Amino acid sequence: MPYTDKMLRDDALKGKSIVVTGGGSGLGKAMTKYFLELGAQVAITSRNLEKLKNTASELEKETGGTCLPVQCDVRDYDQVEAMREQCVKEFGKVDVLLNNAAGNFISPTERLSAHAFDVIIDIVLKGSKNCTLAFGKHWIDTKQSTSTILNIVTTYAWTGSAYVVPSATAKAGVLAMTRSLAVEWAKYGIRSNAIAPGPFPTKGAWDRLLPGDLKDKFDLSKKIPLRRVGEHQELANLAAYLVSDFSAYVNGEVVTIDGGEWLEGAGQFNILQDIPEELWDQLEAMIKSKKRS
Repeated sequence: MPYTDKMLRDDALKGKSIVVTGGGSGLGKAMTKYFLELGAQVAITSRNLEKLKNTASELEKETGGTCLPVQCDVRDYDQVEAMREQCVKEFGKVDVLLNNAAGNFISPTERLSAHAFDVIIDIVLKGSKNCTLAFGKHWIDTKQSTSTILNIVTTYAWTGSAYVVPSATAKAGVLAMTRSLAVEWAKYGIRSNAIAPGPFPTKGAWDRLLPGDLKDKFDLSKKIPLRRVGEHQELANLAAYLVSDFSAYVNGEVVTIDGGEWLEGAGQFNILQDIPEELWDQLEAMIKSKKRS
């Protein structure tokens, strides 16, 4: 069975209502589509209402499901609360919050203005916090017994990364929030997990991060042990599992899906994989000769 096939049975998310921030394009759109195919009703949010409406219409035609476009700037807590109320009014309840909205700059940190730094922090960390608080408080107040928060982080949330310092800083905060609330809010029936994706190219985001011919000069698949980037369905499969009842005992977990990328970067001697076979033969011969002497 190909790894691009759909993983769960068709009714795996039947009866669930899901909110996906940043759901109008890219990975958010891919995950939303699969949630709809599995029987969920999904609200997608971003600042661009026209894009949301187009995406919702497209996905409803493709899946036969219900996709609700809701304009919301996750940096504004009042807008987040209004978005939550609109989703609850439309669906009756919300079972899952997927914090997917993000932003990033690739730049030497000293070239960034304080405002540019704040833009990323506000979208990624403050936005995730706003949505988590708004929905978490609602679930606790209404005594909704089973709810799920799924955050999209990144592997450099725990290692850090040069040239994307605002993103690394914000994602590290989201990671800490994920693990902290997994313990604190479990008594309310709220699970909190995260996914740390490696490279899953999307046209919009990757064109902004690596404009022009930079994508060709920096082939990210070469630094991944599996020597390929991720397919959107692979991420959607994992996300669907983590928001489904099949993962009811998974709480506080961060699942890496990156083809081994971050481990390759972490290993001190991983660079030796670039040594050709004939050089290994020479090195082995040299070691054996020293042992005999």
